[in-house]
Amino acid sequence: MSTRLPKYRLHKGSGQALVQIEGQRIYLGVHGTKESKEKYRRHVAEWLATRRPPSPATSSDHASGGISINELILIYWRFAETYYSKDGEPTKELACMREALRPVRRLYGHGRAMDFGPKALKAVRKHMVEQGLSRGLINRRVGRIKRLFKWAVAEELVPPSVHHALQAVSGLRYGRTEAREAEPVRPVKDKWVDAVLPHVSPQVAAMIRVQRLTGMRPCEVVIMRACDISMTTEIWIYEPYDHKNRWREQRRRIPLGPKAQEVLRPFLERDRDAYLFSPREADAWHKEHRPVHYKAKRKTPIYPSELRARERAKRARRKRKPKRPKGARYSTDSYRRAIEYGFKRARKASVEIPNWFPLQLRHSRATEVRRDYGLDAAQVTLGHARADVTEIYAEKNLQMAVRIARETG
Repeated sequence: MSTRLPKYRLHKGSGQALVQIEGQRIYLGVHGTKESKEKYRRHVAEWLATRRPPSPATSSDHASGGISINELILIYWRFAETYYSKDGEPTKELACMREALRPVRRLYGHGRAMDFGPKALKAVRKHMVEQGLSRGLINRRVGRIKRLFKWAVAEELVPPSVHHALQAVSGLRYGRTEAREAEPVRPVKDKWVDAVLPHVSPQVAAMIRVQRLTGMRPCEVVIMRACDISMTTEIWIYEPYDHKNRWREQRRRIPLGPKAQEVLRPFLERDRDAYLFSPREADAWHKEHRPVHYKAKRKTPIYPSELRARERAKRARRKRKPKRPKGARYSTDSYRRAIEYGFKRARKASVEIPNWFPLQLRHSRATEVRRDYGLDAAQVTLGHARADVTEIYAEKNLQMAVRIARETG
């Protein structure tokens, strides 16, 4: 059953905006202003989250004084841009923090930071649920909002009671919320990995093979360089110059066995500081192996007017959307897109193949190692500090349970 939302209305006598919730009128300030619309969204969000009529304290404007949410976020952002950076570049956590704080600013931006309490946080969380976000993502974003107020307490921008109160809001529980559940990441079958290899460039195919053989993260395989690989022993050791837990001062060392070495050898004949897998080389390979276009097969001559029209169309496309030059290395996003391009080429060649993404290769390796060598071995292979994290990546092996059921059940 859909909920009928209270309307944002004009009170003609005073020129103020108002909203009526369960028979109670709430005046929002001058009609049509950003502040009044923000208060409208805030009151409706709180009502949707609690299903209770607003209290007198919330139906009137807060007393003036104290830093606003917008001001707090602005101050915090100056700190975050330097804290969430690596080698002078912003990390993905900065983008995640931006997405987490957006509904807070939208619903409560002009309100006082010291007035942001559990009820307001639940309203923001309800807003995320209505956007269709998954339960896990919502919990992570709520955690980032709490982190903002923890930082604000440390900087003496809000009273400690604000953060303490927000800690009372627990995360959404499985099966006890309207938020949707995200599909867990599953291992990808080797036959689907092998099916896409002929339809991607040698560089992407090598990254796929190496990741499947080692279980390294996508962000680790795209930055491989010869100078980061120790080849003095039978088993090579790859130590990426950057990795997920570098900020914890942890080392990441990845053994490369004979199969992985064989895949890497053709890419080692370059400068030791150069990245092994180059998008520029992959682009050149695609141009060399592109299929014959139907225009190349045409029998009739191409008239000068047609050539001029083509050139004009090309110039217009370049002006509208300039083509970015290929970088020195792949990013995790361009690596994923290169694999998706392989899916399209495979389907054009009548190869039925489901979509999968690079992180599933890590799950496949984790499941394989855990099955054959145990949880501790999988933990060491993946570079996890805790075994419970490895359990997320490794599918639980049912063979033992099947054998017990066969023998005793």
